[in-house]
Amino acid sequence: MQTRFLDGITIRPLRNGDTETVCALFERLGEESLRHRFGAAKPRLTDPELAQLARVDGTHHALVAYVDGDPLPAGVARLARDGATAEVAFAVADEYQGRGIGRVLVEELATVARAAGIRELHAIVVGENPRVVSLISRVAGYREARWDGGNLELVVGL
Repeated sequence: MQTRFLDGITIRPLRNGDTETVCALFERLGEESLRHRFGAAKPRLTDPELAQLARVDGTHHALVAYVDGDPLPAGVARLARDGATAEVAFAVADEYQGRGIGRVLVEELATVARAAGIRELHAIVVGENPRVVSLISRVAGYREARWDGGNLELVVGL
């Protein structure tokens, strides 16, 4: 499956074990993006973290976004299923933030989730990140939002 969206954005599934793609995106994330995605400074991914982020199977799904003319990934969105619910997480390379790539990834992931019978998505938003909160709220309707320390957990219905 390769699907074209927006001006020159292509989305494809991540292949199971494709650590090269995960590493390539990780290297395109600045300090603030890493803090928002992982909750702390993250100079590198450990081997177990890398394996987990590159895992694709019956309960884990991931999509990769590419921008025409750029061979490196522009963004990755992941879904980890637990019954009729799933946790979602995504990251977009700093140079492509604010261009709709995160929205396209999350919308496509929500479509995949609906098709798989998932009725509820959970997302942990680290700290103050109003752009991500806004993006998630546009994709699905809020059911619940609660603070846990410095993290905001969003629960949205599909």
